Amino acid sequence: MKISPSILSADFTILGLELKALEDGGADYVHVDVMDGRFVPNITIGPFVVEAIRRGTGLPLDVHLMIEEPERYIDEFARAGSSIITVHVEATRHLHKTVQAIKGHGLKAGVSLNPGTPASALEAIMDDADLILVMSVNPGFSGQGFIPSSLAKIRTVRGMIAASGRNIELEVDGGIKAGNIAEVASAGADVFVSGSGIFSTPDYGATIGEMKKRLASVKA
Repeated sequence: MKISPSILSADFTILGLELKALEDGGADYVHVDVMDGRFVPNITIGPFVVEAIRRGTGLPLDVHLMIEEPERYIDEFARAGSSIITVHVEATRHLHKTVQAIKGHGLKAGVSLNPGTPASALEAIMDDADLILVMSVNPGFSGQGFIPSSLAKIRTVRGMIAASGRNIELEVDGGIKAGNIAEVASAGADVFVSGSGIFSTPDYGATIGEMKKRLASVKA
């Protein structure tokens, strides 16, 4: 099981130090939220900032494109240093082609679902996706509370992954904290995105360590 801190909640005036703190604290990925002001209300970062993050850490970059027509930008985010690129089912008319474009760069391809999108939307892509991201908040704003009904969707997607026979990571993003991470893991998740749940705490390493301790109890 992996912890993927959402860098959007970091202090960007000391981004290099924040990245080092995550590395030292035991993070597995760095989650990078890219927003375009169209698919979601906010505008965040682009390929240049992803490139800077890449220079600042050796951790895999888990790049989440919350943008319309993500197929137009796959090449740029791949060149910027992404390790995983995740696109939304709702954001592209050509999901399979977009996933194949990501994989063509030698990267892992993720597919994400908004809270209002049923798990059945994944059926046609299960043979190609390397990661499924279940949004447990409505995307666009940090600090939201976990939507409890997401647990049922996580269980459904875990069943779909098992039926596929493929080694697909199941990631959950939204409202993940030390207090609920074990419950989310019990539903079937194995990668956990946390923004304010980590960056609002005084010691990132201690928080990540506590999260992993609680995950270990689920695995046991």
